Amino acid sequence: MNRIVAGLLGLTLLTSAACSEAQDGKGKKGGGKKGGKKTSVMNPIAGLTKVGHMGSEVKESSGLALGPEAGTFYTHGDDGAEPTLYLVRTDGSLVKSLPVPGVNQVDWESVTQDNQGVLYIGDCGNNNNDRRDLTIYRFDPRQPDAAVRSIRFTYPDQQEFPPGKKERNFDCEASLWYNGGIYLFTKDRGQGSTCKVYRLQADGPAKQTAQLLGKIAVAGEVTDAALSPDGRTLALLGREELFLCPVSGGNFTQTTPRAVRLPGAGQTEGAVFQDNNTLMISTEQGNLYRYQLGQ
Repeated sequence: MNRIVAGLLGLTLLTSAACSEAQDGKGKKGGGKKGGKKTSVMNPIAGLTKVGHMGSEVKESSGLALGPEAGTFYTHGDDGAEPTLYLVRTDGSLVKSLPVPGVNQVDWESVTQDNQGVLYIGDCGNNNNDRRDLTIYRFDPRQPDAAVRSIRFTYPDQQEFPPGKKERNFDCEASLWYNGGIYLFTKDRGQGSTCKVYRLQADGPAKQTAQLLGKIAVAGEVTDAALSPDGRTLALLGREELFLCPVSGGNFTQTTPRAVRLPGAGQTEGAVFQDNNTLMISTEQGNLYRYQLGQ
């Protein structure tokens, strides 16, 4: 009898240990996306708070810019979505949709804003590094029916379409406006180690060759960029990660990034500063997060 009781007790202990191990996160299932990376259940991350979720109108939010009123933001869908901007509140609820007239949506990946409220939409997603129709659209949401200006651009250092696999660093999912220029930050699909920085003239000609300014050593693939209002912090967003870069005077390549991991946040794709210490982040899954710097 004692042997039977002892055996049952041992089996119970083994079963309890196995359950505890599973709850500790070993062998968790996650939703893989883009390259097979898994998204695990989010644990608390210092400074990061989920504040909202966007509705089905926004298909795979891929960029973020400040809206005309406090607590509102412009966003847009990813590859294949309608050529439309969406104005949403902090909680993700839709304020209104703004179709962008007369343009296509090949692969919109970013939206940024100048100091007059004009938006610049980056149709320069380039997964295969073979596009020859890279475009920035200039859209004024205060005149939604006006003709949209565009800038067609090329990279001065791209000679092959596509280049060899290790040289595929001509996908751009991140942009920001600063001091009359549109700055482009590439997603290094070849080696995942370097973000190249280019500049376009925001009010320049309709066809431009982007100016290569230099590179930033980033151990990841950049999905958006944002600059703090005081111009001292450049935020480069990656997939479930964030790189905070101290900068000065628009010298974006003269910096050493500090990595902040965001495990479980999802496919983080859009970023914009609300103030010098508050960064808003959107994901393809429709979530909106607030990140407080210095936490």
